Amino acid sequence: MNGNKTLIAYVTKSGVTEENAEIIKQILQEQHGFDVDLVNLKKNSKPDLSQYDNIIIGSGIRMGMWYGKAKKFLKKNFDNKKVAIFLSSGMAGVPESYDEAISKFINKKLAKHPHIHPVATEAFGGRYSNFDYTNTEKVKAWALELGEKLKV
Repeated sequence: MNGNKTLIAYVTKSGVTEENAEIIKQILQEQHGFDVDLVNLKKNSKPDLSQYDNIIIGSGIRMGMWYGKAKKFLKKNFDNKKVAIFLSSGMAGVPESYDEAISKFINKKLAKHPHIHPVATEAFGGRYSNFDYTNTEKVKAWALELGEKLKV
C-alpha cells in the first residue's frame, strides 16, 4: 500500500456529517493526492477495511449520542491503520460548549475503545431546527491538517 488509500465511513441523518465527509474527501484528494472512498454506514455497515491505510470515522450526534452504526463501527479492528474521528453536533458549533462536546462525545467514547488511537479528532457544528452551526472553513482547515498527519 502506498499510504494514501483512505476510507471515510460516516453516518448522517440531517446531512451535515455527509457534507463534512465530502469536504474532507475533496481536500484530501485535491490538496494531498489521496485516493479516498466515502461509505455511508447506513448503506454499507461492513466495508472491507483491508484495502485502506487510513480510516476516518464520522458521526452525527443526536440526543447526546453517536449514531448506532457509527458506534458499532468503532468495534472494528483498526490495527496497522491510521484512524481519525470527526463529529457533527450542535453543541460543538457553539464556542461556549465546544470543550464539553469534545469531552462528552469524543474523549468519553474513545475511553470505551482503547484499541483506537486516532491521529486526529474534531467536532464540528451541526444543524437542527432553525439553528445552523456548521462551519465549512473549519472542516477544510482540519482536513488540510489531517492530510499532513496521515502522510507521516
